[in-house]
Amino acid sequence: MKFFVDTADVNEIRSLVETGLVDGVTTNPTLVAQTGRRFEEVIAEISDMVPGPVSAEVTATDLEGMLAEGRYLAKIASNIVIKVPLTFDGLKACSILTQEGTQVNVTLCFSAAQAILCAKAGATFVSPFLGRLDDIGETGMDLIHQIVEIYSNYKEFKTQILAASIRSPLHVVEAARLGADIVTIPPKVLRQLYLHPLTDKGISFFLADWEKTGQKILAR
Repeated sequence: MKFFVDTADVNEIRSLVETGLVDGVTTNPTLVAQTGRRFEEVIAEISDMVPGPVSAEVTATDLEGMLAEGRYLAKIASNIVIKVPLTFDGLKACSILTQEGTQVNVTLCFSAAQAILCAKAGATFVSPFLGRLDDIGETGMDLIHQIVEIYSNYKEFKTQILAASIRSPLHVVEAARLGADIVTIPPKVLRQLYLHPLTDKGISFFLADWEKTGQKILAR
């Protein structure tokens, strides 16, 4: 499974990239707006520090607007992925941009039927939003299960399942168990993944026992 980090905070991204755990980044207009910086400037900086795909979302809702914005953003860096909404025009834009050689992430997927359309349109990634389904009383992880099952039936479907709207480490683990290709994770949740009270307790015990020996591995 690949880990994308879901943020436009370049300091957070830089810190997490240094761990070797980050395979890509997803952004959206809301996340970029929170930086207070120019959209293209932020996307360019992120693309320069991240080894993998960086999703940059269009703001237009009509086909021609999405194509114009997508083509413009794709020129920023070779690892840019154009994120389009899962609408009729969004699927059209996905098909055209894909044929032009641009990677596309179709976002705001909430049903298996929508995911089928994304694969038919040639999307590089489909982003089912788990947390938002949970918020309205549905089980977001059921959607991941359905998409994984459907995509596995058809070799011609090359679209990768990018589990989004991740709210907790449990979401990450369950998405991995079900076979999602990627999870895009807020920095806070990514850092929560390594935390466990027994790990902290074990470290405390080991350090206490080592202190009793009076030894040092390296003189400082």
